[in-house]
Amino acid sequence: MPRPLKNAAVSVLRRSRLLAAGALLLAGAVVQAQPAANAAASTVPAGREPIRIAMIEGLSGPFANAGEAVFRNLLWAVERVNARGGVKLADGARPLELVRLDSKGNTEEALAMLRAALDRRIAFIAQGNSSATAAAIIDALDKHNQREPQQRALFLNYSAVDTALTNEKCSFWHFRFDAHTDMRLAALTDALRDDGSVKKVYLIGQDYSFGQQVLKQARAMLQAKRPDIEFVGDELHPMGRVKDFLPYAAKIRASGAQAVLTGNWGNDLTLLVKAVRDAGAPVKFYTFYGNALGAPAAIGDAGVGTVLAVAEWVPNLGGQASDAFYQSFRQRFPDPRDDYVHARMQSMIELLARALEKAGTADPAAVARALEGAKLDSKPFGGFHGGTMRAADHQFQQPLVVSVMEKAGTPGVRFDVEGSGYGFRVVRQLKPAEVEQPTSCQMTRP
Repeated sequence: MPRPLKNAAVSVLRRSRLLAAGALLLAGAVVQAQPAANAAASTVPAGREPIRIAMIEGLSGPFANAGEAVFRNLLWAVERVNARGGVKLADGARPLELVRLDSKGNTEEALAMLRAALDRRIAFIAQGNSSATAAAIIDALDKHNQREPQQRALFLNYSAVDTALTNEKCSFWHFRFDAHTDMRLAALTDALRDDGSVKKVYLIGQDYSFGQQVLKQARAMLQAKRPDIEFVGDELHPMGRVKDFLPYAAKIRASGAQAVLTGNWGNDLTLLVKAVRDAGAPVKFYTFYGNALGAPAAIGDAGVGTVLAVAEWVPNLGGQASDAFYQSFRQRFPDPRDDYVHARMQSMIELLARALEKAGTADPAAVARALEGAKLDSKPFGGFHGGTMRAADHQFQQPLVVSVMEKAGTPGVRFDVEGSGYGFRVVRQLKPAEVEQPTSCQMTRP
């Protein structure tokens, strides 16, 4: 899928407007999000020009399931804002509108979709399912915003977690709402550190910027926290192209590993877990994304008590507010296959709406300044989640949760995942200050 781009980003963005519009049309990707019949009706006055958010994501190809899952999250968040009257600007209330653009899981195609969105004067771009693609979008938007100051745009990142994106590659025009790699690893390696049964660890990941960063930082953190741990594997595999992970599973089993740590996501995680299960390797999985997108069902009983994941929130966090939030999403999307909701994606839309209202305008520069240092209290979630957008690097600071897979119905597991019969029990909750990391960002502001 994504490969690091240098001149490619520039060359794609220099395509003609006609070519970009043609790419958009051929993709069949522009779908203006409309509330479903069972969703709350919008109370925004009819005829108001919407504020558009272009979601550029792989909606076809090997990671289409991940792209569609993001779309449902953002759609629900937009519907909730519109149901309470939309965004109230100086000239009146305006609704939000979500526009789907299919990158096909390819960075060059994502840049073509970015050009098409900019040609339509869409000022807010959302993407996340690839740090390589996110880096290319940051670079492209920096150049575009400098070249065309009257048509700037903001990049809202919900899950591209390469730490560099808010460090040496930080940009005034980029805001990240997910915890970055080092923040997630801080939580995950704390849990692994405290598991005295683990003496041998196998590191495996996708061969692109994020996967490389996970393996590098996991090794460094574990060496500092558990110098007794032996690393019996450290390898990268092609992203989105491996159909049979049995050779990797065989190596994991032969290594004698007791734990596998991976940042894999989408089908690359599901197929890896299936292969290791089929190979009969008795390992624990320490994952970034093992709690969704088919992984729990693929793991089955072998994952009970052995598969851990880190996230900003899980359905079994507990409490009336958290339960109500989750049940509301499931009511909106009742198909078990659509069971994928993340507080960070809701936080992104909520903070955007608040920044728009604070700025009183949809001008991207004004909205960016309103986002800097913005605090999201727990009110939109009924009292269980919040955070702060750190002004220094545009990295959202929020709680993290480490959870372990168990059978639904066991203590602490009221809800299962995707109808699989398995859910995740919270084993560790960390406050924002516990996972906050220093930044090397040198922000250049317009």
